[in-house]
Amino acid sequence: MTDRSAAATAEQPLLWLVATPIGNMADIAPRAVQVLREVSFVACEDTRRTGLLLQRLGIGQRPLLAVHEHNEAVACEQVVKRLVAGETAAYVTDAGMPGISDPGQRLVEAAAAAGVLISVVPGPSAPIAALAVSGLPTQRWIMEGFLPRSGETREARMAEIAVSGRTVVLLESPRRVGATLAELADACGSDRLAVVARELTKLHEEVCRGTLAELATRFGDPPKGEIVVVIGPAASAAPSDDEIQAELANELAAGVSARDAAAAVARKLGVGRNRVYPLAVALAGARD
Repeated sequence: MTDRSAAATAEQPLLWLVATPIGNMADIAPRAVQVLREVSFVACEDTRRTGLLLQRLGIGQRPLLAVHEHNEAVACEQVVKRLVAGETAAYVTDAGMPGISDPGQRLVEAAAAAGVLISVVPGPSAPIAALAVSGLPTQRWIMEGFLPRSGETREARMAEIAVSGRTVVLLESPRRVGATLAELADACGSDRLAVVARELTKLHEEVCRGTLAELATRFGDPPKGEIVVVIGPAASAAPSDDEIQAELANELAAGVSARDAAAAVARKLGVGRNRVYPLAVALAGARD
């Protein structure tokens, strides 16, 4: 099979990934409008929302094909079949950059495997916008997306964030953001710097900076709108388990409980309580 990605540069892409506005319609790229107008059909996350977008852009009605997380396997096959037959397509999600915390990765994978030439019209992306405006370090960062809703997997992910030397970008619903920030304060330390970006590029855009504890209080009452949370990296000189245990031993010697000792040491050393508490329990058990 010929790999179209290695074809001559004169060959035109058959699949375009097109970023669409996350709020402000003026953010649409002129080339995005051109591509959406000229392709054979538009694959999209939601045909109703994309139809409205095209109407607002003055493009009018275009053939639409739904490709979303619930039908990706079958829909991707349909799209690729049409592309291989010579049609052209643009893929858009409801807002932002396809494939970045949005559907699209499986379609790109399938198209690439079939030798389809793929190109991109870059543009708005809520995670990138929030990272840029956060003022937190951007040299090394990681996109975590939505955390697991509960259970050991959620705890494990928070424990990883607690010791991460990279800035972390999370997505969260407005209904759960306050509780998530409070859990992150426990896991990462209440003084860990963070930013909550709400309704980016929209009329009521808000960028709140502070510690995780401060932001948990600030968003204790659920806000409205779309939320991105950016968490600063952990301190580069994180204490070792031996250092933590030495501090715990001092606290336990004073007669406090393992829970209180863990809380005190977590605050003192600036580490997550989720890391300190198991060490406190083990140390308290060894002393009994």
